[in-house]
Amino acid sequence: MKTIRNTWQKWFGKLLRYCRRFSDFLPLASVLSFVLAVAGTLLSALILKLPLFENMFDAVAKGDDNVRTFLWDYAAFLGIWIVILLVMCRRPNRPMFRLLKPKKNTLRHIALGILLGFGSNSFCVLMSALMGDIKLYYAGVDDPWPLIAFIVFIFVQSGAEELIDRMYLYSKLRRRYKWAAVAILANSLVFALMHRGNDGFTFIAGTQIFLVGLLFSLFMYWYDGLWIAMTYHASWNFCQSVFFGLPNSGIVSSYSVFKLDAASAENGFFYNVDFGVEGSVGAVLLFVIEIAVVIFLNRNKPEKNDIWRQMDEQYEKNNYITAEVTNENV
Repeated sequence: MKTIRNTWQKWFGKLLRYCRRFSDFLPLASVLSFVLAVAGTLLSALILKLPLFENMFDAVAKGDDNVRTFLWDYAAFLGIWIVILLVMCRRPNRPMFRLLKPKKNTLRHIALGILLGFGSNSFCVLMSALMGDIKLYYAGVDDPWPLIAFIVFIFVQSGAEELIDRMYLYSKLRRRYKWAAVAILANSLVFALMHRGNDGFTFIAGTQIFLVGLLFSLFMYWYDGLWIAMTYHASWNFCQSVFFGLPNSGIVSSYSVFKLDAASAENGFFYNVDFGVEGSVGAVLLFVIEIAVVIFLNRNKPEKNDIWRQMDEQYEKNNYITAEVTNENV
């Protein structure tokens, strides 16, 4: 019996960290991330009813209900920022702030994220156009204010999703499990499942979104790259929906720099009529390539910023000392 117990403890010692908390258990942490997302959305519903936001949306939309609704949908993630930041203020979660705190390389990470997000989405759109799956025409920008508002609120939306998955959930799983692969794979899967209810969602779209989460998680692991993930995510969404006027996870904006000739659109290697380029096999292959490149470039490098390492080592030391004292007393 003692041998079985020792084997069990040894196995868990290889998997679990000493600094873990009960709420970091994979299923519970996943549910909590979903609950916080819902709580943030409900908070946004209250905040956005304030006259400040109502008047701002009216002024920007100028009677266009589609633009107003689209802006509101993105702004509805504002409450998630508030909820997550409040949760991080709790003492056990405060190390998570290190991931969001600006550093010397933050501006470089922001620029890299914008470049990668805009470039990746533009490549998919270009390939769709060259293959004849879509036809775009230039609509121009008569009023810059909606464009500015979309830039702000798309970052709010994309940043909120990254705070939920790549900071909160990823960090909780890293605090519990010694194997970083648990945090990397699990938060990517939860990220994909959170998009399950989007219009036009398919298995291919889910696979692509999972790969996006995987890529962003690798940014977290090797680059301490929360800002890369947030700006990549935001620039991809902005490029797709507001710049090129294509469906973004099944949703189409009436305000965009380019317009899609919807009647001519058809499913192709880089395009899905219902879900946009995100629902295409081509996008899946693109992210497979980007993931492969990141792994190749960093294959021999350690984790960039393990925010729990020092705490875990201290807990392990204290546990060892306690065990030694107990054995001496016995």
